[in-house]
Amino acid sequence: PWGETRAEGFARLGITASNDIHEEVLHSLKMHGHAITSYGIGTHLVTCLRQPALGCVYKLVEIDGTARIKLSQDVEKVTIPGRKEAYRLYLKNGEPVVDVMLEGTEPPPQADARILCRHPFISTKRAFV
Repeated sequence: PWGETRAEGFARLGITASNDIHEEVLHSLKMHGHAITSYGIGTHLVTCLRQPALGCVYKLVEIDGTARIKLSQDVEKVTIPGRKEAYRLYLKNGEPVVDVMLEGTEPPPQADARILCRHPFISTKRAFV
């Protein structure tokens, strides 16, 4: 039946754990047993709790030209898929006004040209710069 065929695919899916994963969490998971197949380790990627790090996370957005996305119940943790370029835009007096992230295939901002800046998830947050 259709439902059984569809459920069979779940047996091949991996489980990824993330969000404040560090060495003590890994040891605890191992002691208690788990079915996790991969981990997303961000802040503690190159340090441990006893040697604090700058809080940051590396997020995969593309593999071999194919866009990838991280999904999460927390909208601020969802990634925008695909390669991007970052630009800092300045006023005519040299003062920085905004940082802009564009898809890697989009042309860069041009001097003296207005650009629409918008929040990636909140459509009402936008402004021309």
